[in-house]
Amino acid sequence: MENNKLLIVGTMAFDDIITPTQISGKILGGAGTYIGLAASYHPADIGIVSVIGDDFTSKYTSLLSDRGLDLSGVTKVKGQNSFYWKGKYHDNMNKRDTLDTQLNVLANFEPVVPAHYKDASVVMLGNLAPSVQQSALSQLKHNPNRVVLLDTMNYWMAAALDELLVAIKQVDVITINDEEAMQLSGETNIVLAAKAIHKLGPSHVIIKKGEHGAMLFYKDQSFYAPALPLQEVIDPTGAGDSFAGGLSGYLAAQDKLTTVTIKQGILNGTAAASICVGAMGTEGLISSAKEKFLAQLQELERLRTV
Repeated sequence: MENNKLLIVGTMAFDDIITPTQISGKILGGAGTYIGLAASYHPADIGIVSVIGDDFTSKYTSLLSDRGLDLSGVTKVKGQNSFYWKGKYHDNMNKRDTLDTQLNVLANFEPVVPAHYKDASVVMLGNLAPSVQQSALSQLKHNPNRVVLLDTMNYWMAAALDELLVAIKQVDVITINDEEAMQLSGETNIVLAAKAIHKLGPSHVIIKKGEHGAMLFYKDQSFYAPALPLQEVIDPTGAGDSFAGGLSGYLAAQDKLTTVTIKQGILNGTAAASICVGAMGTEGLISSAKEKFLAQLQELERLRTV
């Protein structure tokens, strides 16, 4: 890549998570947080663009900056609280109910990309309003070799489809789950859904299938990456964001983007997601050293070659 800069646009927030076995209370969360922590396993220059409130104290910002994350693109709004989400998982952990969402500082968020990240080789647009994703893209310097990745969700497909389609047209890689891919494309078959999404702009379509791994579609080819078989999933929150972080962090550390590097990036994303779901919230990513991440990656490589 032209440089090893990764620009992340995403929320830094607080979550309150209820699973069948645990209640977290108010803990560190947000797509930008998960993406940044997962990306920090790689030797990349990582900056986050986000917005926080008074409750996001130095205890939390130090935790992120200690992992090498540049927070100069994070705006702090005095007198307000950070974005907050509360959810409860069903017994099988595949479904959850949102109990409370408080936009707080996110309601009027206008991203400001720091000057030293406007030439970033890799941009990871986390799950946010498409207008915010577009605003961040519009501030970047021209870089013909830049790789732009985007994550989104069914809410934006329903609430802001036209804006989302404009954003998707500008990205190289999209990462969404199987249900979202079908909703976005109008197809009920994953292969047909991927082909339809290709036509919207992205050259590479990654469709996540949770415990069943992830599939990459590009040109007329596909690639399957298994998930690590885990004895216990503690908390699925942030798994998709961790996947995006592992993937984008890996790509930022590479010399150039190829289909081979994207495939390897997917394995890196899967390894990060497996660490994430092994603990409540961001705790797994915070407490797990790079050695743990590399061990998960090695196990995935083994599964791929068996």
